[in-house]
Amino acid sequence: MKYSKLTSLLNLFTGIFLVLSACSSPKEQPLKIVSKPNVIFVMVDDLGYGDLGSFGQQVVPTPNLDEMAAEGIRFTNCYSGSPVCAPARSTLMTGMHTGHTTVRGNKSQVPVPAELSGNPGRVPLNPEDITIAEVLKDAGYVTGITGKWGLGEPGSVGVPNEQGFDQWLGYLNQKRAHDHFIDYFWHNKDTLWLEGNDAAFNKSNVTFSHNLFTDFALDFIENNKDTSFFLYLPYCLPHDHYHISDEDLVNFKDKDWTENEKVYAAMVAKIDRDMGHIMTKIADLGLDENTMIFFCSDNGAARRWEGRFDSSGKLRGRKRDMYEGGIRTPMIVRMPGKVPAGVVSDYPWYFPDVLPTLAAFTGGSTPEGIDGINVLPEILGQDLPETERFMYWEFHEGGFFQAVRWKNWKAVREGLEGKLELYDLANDEAEQNNISAENPEVVKTIENYLLTARTKSPYWNPKQLK
Repeated sequence: MKYSKLTSLLNLFTGIFLVLSACSSPKEQPLKIVSKPNVIFVMVDDLGYGDLGSFGQQVVPTPNLDEMAAEGIRFTNCYSGSPVCAPARSTLMTGMHTGHTTVRGNKSQVPVPAELSGNPGRVPLNPEDITIAEVLKDAGYVTGITGKWGLGEPGSVGVPNEQGFDQWLGYLNQKRAHDHFIDYFWHNKDTLWLEGNDAAFNKSNVTFSHNLFTDFALDFIENNKDTSFFLYLPYCLPHDHYHISDEDLVNFKDKDWTENEKVYAAMVAKIDRDMGHIMTKIADLGLDENTMIFFCSDNGAARRWEGRFDSSGKLRGRKRDMYEGGIRTPMIVRMPGKVPAGVVSDYPWYFPDVLPTLAAFTGGSTPEGIDGINVLPEILGQDLPETERFMYWEFHEGGFFQAVRWKNWKAVREGLEGKLELYDLANDEAEQNNISAENPEVVKTIENYLLTARTKSPYWNPKQLK
């Protein structure tokens, strides 16, 4: 076990306190359990920084998420941990950046033993990795996940039920998650065949997987309303394949757009609609003021959709880029009475910060040696001072790339000895002007940091690149 049973029991009992009801006689005063606050973390797939109305979208309506932003904090400088799927999820779960976390790419650069991963290119989380789910489970929470995992193949040590989740429904393999009309995925450690779907990708299949994730989420909330729960909801939309049910397409089918544009818009609208269902469920159960809800994307937009949706907004790049359009994510956090409403924060933070933040919020124990910091004060409206810390990214597709954010400085380079590009995000958010030549001291500071920013990985290292 990653935590002792004694520690688990202590955290469970210290996290629950007893209060007396307002009865006149001591004999009539039953004890009532008051639970810790709930956490729902929603992360969609390939949604761009500019795809929500509250972040500048003007074509696709997102009223529920816009309302969520109006009732909470909208973070304009929040980042994913990677410009692609699996490593972003690894940084989120472990609190470590891509120079330290176990899963640093969608596929490894060298073969992975079959007995470890079940797939020659998929690296799973290790038994030693401590995830958000384990931290919160140890603090007395019921933990659930539905959607796309991407951190452990079937039979490996990386599957959700081996990494702290009590309940799980969805895709283990991110490649299979491209197919929203898939023939099967996983319910805990069992195969779940989807009624009416076959193995060949076919839009005529009847079960749209996303609907099952929302159903799971609503049931999980209902079933755990009397305890403390953590729900991780990594939706697969609006990732391609760009296919969706006809009923979801109805509001866009008559647009003078390409078919993919219509489907993309319908996917974004469906996410928004289901976020409305989740927030309504929370309110109906009386959990509104005891539930913190996060909403973000796993990386930048797969397509910029310029001239139609402008999914990257004014940011440079898209998914698989180390520029802002590849790694910056829209982030909204809402909890009435705790998170201030209608606030816009430009405080810079990223996925590795989520674990220590939720640990602080729930009374859990933060693992030693992680890269993330606790940003809960900023979420609760208590301004954090400007930090001197470095935020780090590395990317292993098509070469080796590194990126660093230090205060308002953003640096990008290719290769361990490549020339550093430098941008001042305070004055050049679109990263159009490389000012490395004018700021040699800043460049030197970041280069010195990069000397020790990463550790070697058995599966991802620059020296292995051709």
